[in-house]
Amino acid sequence: MMRRNIALIPAAGVGARFGAGKPKQYVEINGKTVLQHTIEIFEQHSRIDLIAVILSPEDSVFQTALSEKVHVFRVGGASRAETVRNGVSVLLAQGLAEVQDNILVHDAARCCLPAEALTRLLDEAGESDEGGILAIPVADTLKRSDGNYHIDETVARAGLWQAQTPQLFQTALLHRALSVDNLSAITDEASAVEKLGIRPRLVQGDTRNLKLTLPQDEYIVRLLLKAV
Repeated sequence: MMRRNIALIPAAGVGARFGAGKPKQYVEINGKTVLQHTIEIFEQHSRIDLIAVILSPEDSVFQTALSEKVHVFRVGGASRAETVRNGVSVLLAQGLAEVQDNILVHDAARCCLPAEALTRLLDEAGESDEGGILAIPVADTLKRSDGNYHIDETVARAGLWQAQTPQLFQTALLHRALSVDNLSAITDEASAVEKLGIRPRLVQGDTRNLKLTLPQDEYIVRLLLKAV
């Protein structure tokens, strides 16, 4: 049975670390919000069939012209994992996703994802039962803190990868991985799937796929979007 590709964008966060006085997905760059830029990446990709934007029920900021490809659901939860779980559940309940379809969960604040990286993920993980994520090998030397701002040890970086998004999994697998009582230990979708004993594929990501997290990131994001 043919798999469709559904992008799921959790956008229910408050962006506390960014400190802009509003959720970071609503920071305006080049005349559009970060979230608008992110949605357009998937709108413009021919292999994405549907886009689900998951907002907080209390969100009063979201305003954007949407194509028929985009569906908005106000079912966001208290955490990213809960928001994604709610989003997957509503897609299934409304018949917008079948169990064999791929769901690509992507951070709302990663608005510079190159189309070629998205294509690479679809090519290398789109038919995989284990799914896969974009990631890049760790390039910097890593230090473990002693908890008091001193170096405790240098951590070998061989074999370490930095996870990015999208993270791609079949709907049934992602739904099962997130259907647990305690979501507190789940930091991304891959970590939930790993708890089932499954090893998702690592697909080469892109350093331009930057997540807007801290105020200084905005300068780089502005440069990247201007270069597109």
